[in-house]
Amino acid sequence: MTASTETGGRWNAGVIPYTEMGYWRPDYEPKDTDVLAAFRMVPQEGVPPEEAGAAVAGESSTATWTVVWTDRLTAHDHYRGKCYKVEAVPGRPGEFIAYIAYDLDLFEEGSIANLTSSIIGNVFGFKAVKSLRLEDMRIPPHYVKTFQGPAHGVVLEREMLNKYGRPLLGATIKPKLGLSARNYGRVIYEGLRGGLDFTKDDENINSQPFMRWRDRFLFGMEAVNRAQAETGEIKGHYLNVTAATMEDMYERAEFARELGSVIVMIDLTVGYTAIQSMAKWARKNGVVLHLHRAGHSTYTRQKSHGVSFRVVSKWMRLAGVDHIHAGTVIGKLEGDRGSVLGYYDTLRKDKVEPDPAKGLYFEQDWVSMPAVMPVASGGIHAGQMHQLLDLFDDDVILQFGGGTIGHPMGIAAGAAANRVALEAMVKARNEGKDLLREGESVLKAAAKNSRELDMALSTWGDITFNYASTDTPDVVATPDAV
Repeated sequence: MTASTETGGRWNAGVIPYTEMGYWRPDYEPKDTDVLAAFRMVPQEGVPPEEAGAAVAGESSTATWTVVWTDRLTAHDHYRGKCYKVEAVPGRPGEFIAYIAYDLDLFEEGSIANLTSSIIGNVFGFKAVKSLRLEDMRIPPHYVKTFQGPAHGVVLEREMLNKYGRPLLGATIKPKLGLSARNYGRVIYEGLRGGLDFTKDDENINSQPFMRWRDRFLFGMEAVNRAQAETGEIKGHYLNVTAATMEDMYERAEFARELGSVIVMIDLTVGYTAIQSMAKWARKNGVVLHLHRAGHSTYTRQKSHGVSFRVVSKWMRLAGVDHIHAGTVIGKLEGDRGSVLGYYDTLRKDKVEPDPAKGLYFEQDWVSMPAVMPVASGGIHAGQMHQLLDLFDDDVILQFGGGTIGHPMGIAAGAAANRVALEAMVKARNEGKDLLREGESVLKAAAKNSRELDMALSTWGDITFNYASTDTPDVVATPDAV
């Protein structure tokens, strides 16, 4: 705390710097119970980084633009956010990471809405910074325990599905818009009978004039039941219950449950309160909850402004979803390898250690909160199966949309190609083979006995999406010791 603050300077009327109001605390040692945040910031010209960090701490907790006497009516030092460290970002001049600690008393128990209103409420429009990005948070165990967490989690979901020892396979129905309900059901049936575990609605299929939601649910579940009877496996289709109101969402979810669906789906765009409400409904009714991260890139992708997806991953694990789309690294959508693996660690591990190469700033202890099943989707195909298994191991859903429905021999053949590729690769992995070095040869060998896989490899085997990632961890390469 500065001398000005200690001697009463904080109480001089008018506008004084945030650093002199007690929001810059380089001597502060964060408590185990504190919520910690790492903000990337670009201060305005002439604003010292310590003042910018103090301003972020102040405006995301108790401060306003001038001294207010009502602070004297509170334990103001207790309730203030405290910027305790500012570091320059390596290789990016003018950018700094401000580390801020918030006392646990600032937050309502078990509320993502309150947590986010506090941390990102209005500070992102603050003029003292040119840009601001929430890079990471530490949610202390004391706060984690106030949330429900995933409605079921990875372990219970596998027990519900009776599927172990391999990733799960899915496919998004294409085209996502325009099909009639009956034809939509035909696509579901073909994909599931061909070998998929799941098919799914896409984020923007709700209840449009060409296919109302009730008709889609009826034909979709007829397809699921036929595929289950034919294959002897438990199958599912992610019925998107996203709607204009919570009443509509509950009505759709209840109907899906009555039809026997093991899973329902919502979009991130429904909002944090609706997500938590649906998670509670899903746990109460024994239905897996799938979350499509629709819209996330509008605020997660840019490196200097917004909210990192690793933070969204933490919020959604707290909120209680069972699945969330989390990137593929090798697909058509944005995703740096290190960053994406950081998302997967955040969603799946019980205790996550800080790791600069994965963009992880803090330790995160989930204190036995169930894990979320990440979904890898977006421009992937059977020819990449060895890369996907090497990247993500077993607890992931590999979702092939065009890579199933675009197969030259039809939808069921596309599903079969994916299933053969997956089982061949899992067998090779279990036998101790090097997936990255030997994976292509394993796929080619399997294709000799599978016309479906052979055609898939011929059609998509050379397709890649090699673009530079926008959002990468701030790790500067250092030369190896000689």
